[in-house]
Amino acid sequence: MIDRSASIHPTAVIEDGATIGPDAKVGPFSLVGANVTLGAGVVLKSHVVVSGVTSIDEETVVFPGAVVGEIPQDLKFRGEETRLTIGKRNRIREGVTMNTGTEGGGGVTVVGDDCLFMTGAHVAHDANVGDRVIVANQGAIAGHCVIEDDVIIGGLSGIHQFVRIGKGAIIGAVTMVTNDVIPYGLVQAPRGELDGLNLVGLKRKGVAREDITALRAAFQMLAQGEGAFQDRARRLGEEAESEYVREIVDFVLGASDRSFLTPER
Repeated sequence: MIDRSASIHPTAVIEDGATIGPDAKVGPFSLVGANVTLGAGVVLKSHVVVSGVTSIDEETVVFPGAVVGEIPQDLKFRGEETRLTIGKRNRIREGVTMNTGTEGGGGVTVVGDDCLFMTGAHVAHDANVGDRVIVANQGAIAGHCVIEDDVIIGGLSGIHQFVRIGKGAIIGAVTMVTNDVIPYGLVQAPRGELDGLNLVGLKRKGVAREDITALRAAFQMLAQGEGAFQDRARRLGEEAESEYVREIVDFVLGASDRSFLTPER
């Protein structure tokens, strides 16, 4: 079904069964598959491919050469029907790729609202990406990753499968991240070292000084306290008053398939 107010370029291919919402625009030589739903005001520029069981919510813009909703790059995939869900007001730049999920990973890849995926970024099968996430040029998120809200991933960086990156963390450019990253963490160096807190991001967000002070103290305790990393987090949770510190504690004590990047002692 194509809404009457939608604008479809004559050279675009819209397969039977696709749903195109009000005021959506599909540019030259773009392809929209039969099981695709485009929300109100979605814009596909030229040479965009949207396939699979994919929904793109309102006012998201997809730039030339992006391929969204193709099958996973996973040899275990056997053609089962899986999905990709993309939220509102995202900017998906040139050459970005996003894949649908796999049966073994829950069957759905999810992208939240207000994200920016720069040129050549990749979101793999079964990843769960939060709101206001930025992935810079050629950054890659592997399968089953969880990227929480307000994360920034630098250019040419890679996030290993099953890794979780906590809210508000920042990953420097040309960094390989193989373990979980605490909320508000700062990770840099080629093999991904937890090098402090994302203080710039916290200040830009307007976080109160007392919360930043509490986060600094919490990071110091995680770095230099006695016992295993999770034990330090549990002790931190017993006295945490700041909601930001509590977010770190809950993240560290949550379920994970990976170990953590830990501060150097």
